[in-house]
This record gives sequence, C-alpha cells and structure tokens, in this order.
Amino acid sequence: MPKILIIEDEAAIRRVLGKILSEENDTYKVEEAADGQEGLEKITADDYDLVLCDIKMPKMDGVEVLEAVKKFKPEIPFVMISGHGDLETAINTMRLGAFDYISKPPDLNRLLNTVRNALDRKVLVVENKMLKKKVSKNYEMIGTSEPINHIKEIIEKVAPTDARVLITGPNGTGKELVAHWLHEKSERAAAPFIEVNCAAIPSELIESELFGHVKGAFTSAVKDRAGKFEAADKGTIFLDEIGDMSLPAQAKVLRALQENMIQRVGAEKDIKVDVRVIAATNKDLKKEIADGNFREDLYHRLAVILVKVPALNDRRDDIPLLITHFAEKIAGEQGNAQKRFSDDAIKLLQAYDWTGNIRELRNVVERLIILGGSEISETDVKLFASK
Repeated sequence: MPKILIIEDEAAIRRVLGKILSEENDTYKVEEAADGQEGLEKITADDYDLVLCDIKMPKMDGVEVLEAVKKFKPEIPFVMISGHGDLETAINTMRLGAFDYISKPPDLNRLLNTVRNALDRKVLVVENKMLKKKVSKNYEMIGTSEPINHIKEIIEKVAPTDARVLITGPNGTGKELVAHWLHEKSERAAAPFIEVNCAAIPSELIESELFGHVKGAFTSAVKDRAGKFEAADKGTIFLDEIGDMSLPAQAKVLRALQENMIQRVGAEKDIKVDVRVIAATNKDLKKEIADGNFREDLYHRLAVILVKVPALNDRRDDIPLLITHFAEKIAGEQGNAQKRFSDDAIKLLQAYDWTGNIRELRNVVERLIILGGSEISETDVKLFASK
C-alpha cells in the first residue's frame, strides 16, 4: 500500500490533492503536513513512498525539506508543487534530486502520471537496493594472477571517474564482476546499479526496457512506465551483451551518451538522466562494425576504457584459489562442512581445458562436492569432473 505525504500550507490545496489521489487509487494511503517543519518530522519518523511538497511555505520551505531528506532518505521521490513565480525554483529542485514538479493549479492527468511514475521509480530503487545487499558479497574477484591483478589496477584507477568502460571476454569469465567492482568502488556506489542483458530481451522490446514508454505506445502499454536508464539515474547502468543490441536501440543509446537525455517510447518529452554506462560483450565489435551490425560511433563512445577479461585457461594459477572459494561458498549455501580438495585433485583440475571458463569450474566443483567423498581426490575428479 503506497504511502504518500502531502506537504502544503494551503489547506484547500491539501484537500484537493488528497481527494484526487484517493479517488485515483483506493490503495493510496495519503497523509498531510501543514508546513515544511511538520513534513520533515513526519518523514523522519515514518517511511513514505512519495512526497508532494510545496515550495513556498512558512517555517521551512520545500527546497530546504528536499535537501534535508535527501541526506538521510534519498530513495524517497519528491514531486515539487510550484506556483507561477516558483517555476524556475522548481526546475532547480530537480538538480537537487526532485523527481519532477507540477504547477498550481495541478493538471489532473499530469499529476496522476507523475505520481504513478514516481511510485514506479521508488519500487525499482528499493528492489535494487535489496538485491545489492543480497549479492554484493557474491561479486568478488578471486585471483592473484598477472591478468587479474592488471584488471584490479585498472579498476582502482577508473572506478572513481565517470569514464565509460567496455568489458570484453568469452562467456563465463566474469565480466559482470568487473562491472560490479567498478560501481562499488565509484562515487556512485550508494546509487542504483541496474543490469540489462541485451541478449535476453527481444529486439522489439529493448527500447521500451531501456527508455520506458508512455501509455498507448504499443498494444500492451497500458500505463506509463519508466525504463532502466531512469532507474539508474545518479548510478550505473550495465549493458551486458551489448553486441546483441538492435541498430535502432543503439542509435538511442548513442543519443543518451551524447546528450544525457532519453525519450520514452511514444513520448515527445525528453528526460534528463545522469548515468554512468558500463557495457560488456563476448563478440568482436570491430568485426560487427565491419559487418554492419554495430555502430562505430557508439563503439568509440563506449570504449573510453577497454578491459579484457581473460579466459580461465589463461589464468590457471588462480584455479586453486577459485576451487577453495567455491567449495566454501557451496558449503555455506548447503549448510554442510566444507570439503577439502587433495593436491592431486587440484593439479588435475588445473590441467583441464576450461572452455566454459569460471562458470564451468564452479559447476564442476559443486558436482564433485555432491558426488565425491569426504575429501575430493584425483579419482573423484576423473570419475565426476567430465560428466
């Protein structure tokens, strides 16, 4: 049940806004505050999914409330309510983190669309934060080999900047780990990390997924919807398998990179976004450019920094560390004691041809733990590793 707080010193406007929202959706729980100070106290004491906040108020104006709340509950979307003379101030509040603004007297359709979009954005941000808390420990770069140390050095230098990064390497090598590390070591670490697998989304839906859409843009567009770029505002968007993206979508991504602006499918209004873009692919993009499947101008926009993730066969020295890491992780997931791998078993695994890279190694370690003895021996590896 979405909780909405209306901070407005004019009682008549509070009543009108509350009535509009309650009639729009009976699941909305609407509360009111008569001035900025009261509003800030309510937000401090309780959680809200959206705040509608007037700009000019006694005791504490809307700009002061916005700045204060963004310091301790930055995930709450603020929609500023502006009078005619407040329009310039309202626009400035968006630079401070407001989601949008509406003018007095409020246009019904614009008000309701803005409320729906803001609530959608809140859900995305909260889901992303919960997911990040769950998975952050899973994204560790294990290894001390020269190729991995080189990647770690690049990350230390590049992460604090907003430079775009293109990560290349075969499937299963851990390109997403590099992207997560870049984000978590950046100034944007507290903001969303939004991952998009471009290969998993049908070409006819990729633009809507990335940039959102307006109601009626296509048959199944029953309401306005924010896209991944908006969800990643102030944070990072990771475009995995970007080599599989359609040419029309590539053109829109290029515009987003050039102008920091996106446009929802079916809309005419541009939306400003502040997003760091990290991309990854297992394809040879220069060959894709030569074949007419990838835009050269987009490649140069993305590949400011190139990071090549090596195949596991090129970093065999890391295999013992990876085996120990996976054995410990799997034991924790299954609630069992960690099994030890004998030296001979590890040497045999180091000698394998890992065509599936780290993903394949992880699967093999889990199979050996399930099917092998109390200590994983060379015999266990010969019996179960290749099955």
